[in-house]
Amino acid sequence: MALVGRPNVGKSTLLNRLVGEKVSITAATPNTTRHAVRGVVRRPEGQLIVVDTPGLHRPKTPLGHRLNDTALSAFHDVDAIVALIEATEAIGPGDRRVLGHTLDAAAKEGCAPFVVVNKLDAARKATVAARLLSAQATVAELAASHGGEAAAERVEYFAVSAQTGAGVEALCDAVAAVLPEGPAWFGDDQVSDVSEHERIAELVREQLLRHVRDELPHAIHCRVASFEWPVVRVEICVERDSQKPIVIGRHGEVLKQVGIAARAQLPEGCFLELHVVVEPHWQSRADTLDRWGY
Repeated sequence: MALVGRPNVGKSTLLNRLVGEKVSITAATPNTTRHAVRGVVRRPEGQLIVVDTPGLHRPKTPLGHRLNDTALSAFHDVDAIVALIEATEAIGPGDRRVLGHTLDAAAKEGCAPFVVVNKLDAARKATVAARLLSAQATVAELAASHGGEAAAERVEYFAVSAQTGAGVEALCDAVAAVLPEGPAWFGDDQVSDVSEHERIAELVREQLLRHVRDELPHAIHCRVASFEWPVVRVEICVERDSQKPIVIGRHGEVLKQVGIAARAQLPEGCFLELHVVVEPHWQSRADTLDRWGY
């Protein structure tokens, strides 16, 4: 199943809730998720593979276009699609685009469609109910204009809180009930397809997103430059020399706090070295985006 939606609707938080542990980083910054991240939900009847995707948005850079391509590809590679919208905000153009893609995939690919109103813990019950009705009306409107009435009739609606877990088990039961039987894709000890190198780099980026200025997060890319346990060197890539002091902080305070927070989520004894380097205009360079796996 794929979790799809515009940025910041809670896809990564829901993935972590479903899996039962942290496999995808979370932050208030749009497009925190940059790759499709697969998590394994273990149930008595078998594995349920959940795909977290980048938020669909209006791209301003080649990187943004690639993130959208990654998200859109998920509509064609899964058996069920869970489209998330927020209880705290009215349905906007971005949500309509996601719902339209969901209906198209349900009609053309045969995916099981679900629409989920998330963040019910942050809204009144009347607001959640109104958002569910609005979602149904929007789906019906989109279906009428695209000839997707049959797909719209198959949509199931849920209200959940990925943060608290309310309603999540019922959603998981409903999705599992419609998924076809298949092979076990992951071993018994696996919870995700994220490698250890990727996990460490993402943990560092997550903490940076929580510490740096609003205009900087999109310019940050993290990668493990060397891994000789217990010493792990992570390079923090920015686009301009003027961005380095922001990431480092006064007297290195930002890097220090980022290192402490990231190390707390790694095995005891890990020695994390953080270095800031400049990769000019990397968001717009196809060769760099290719090299970094975007």
